[in-house]
Amino acid sequence: MQHNKFAFTLALMLAALFVGSRPTPAQEQRVQMRNLPPAVQQTVKEQSKGAKVRGLSKELEQGKTVYELETISNGQTRDLLIDADGKVIEIEEQMALTALPPAVKDAIVKQAGKGRIVRVEAVTKDGKLEFYEAQVRRLGKLGEIKVSPEGQPIAK
Repeated sequence: MQHNKFAFTLALMLAALFVGSRPTPAQEQRVQMRNLPPAVQQTVKEQSKGAKVRGLSKELEQGKTVYELETISNGQTRDLLIDADGKVIEIEEQMALTALPPAVKDAIVKQAGKGRIVRVEAVTKDGKLEFYEAQVRRLGKLGEIKVSPEGQPIAK
């Protein structure tokens, strides 16, 4: 009986290890420029002019392959999501708190309270500014605040 319990426990542990180590469809896979489709290569070249490329990756989102371009320029990051046809579908662009529209800055500062604002990004989807996102550290934990372009809080 003891042997069966041990074997069962071992089997469960191995199954958990196997399932936990398998890549999920949403996981990104690093890629080289030469392995990108030609249209994506062209977009990467255009969008990374004047910036340092920090990384290129490929992932599956909602059943479609997308490519992420991570860049940095003048200390500010800019990450782009590009579809297989080379179209930019999303941009996350780091911004200084002082560069935000006053209503957005005020809303983020108010929501952050005594927390420390670590990073702010403007998120654009399909060419339209969707929201601003701030990472805030409170009591050692990192949280997130989202604000509309008009400065209205966005619920999580």
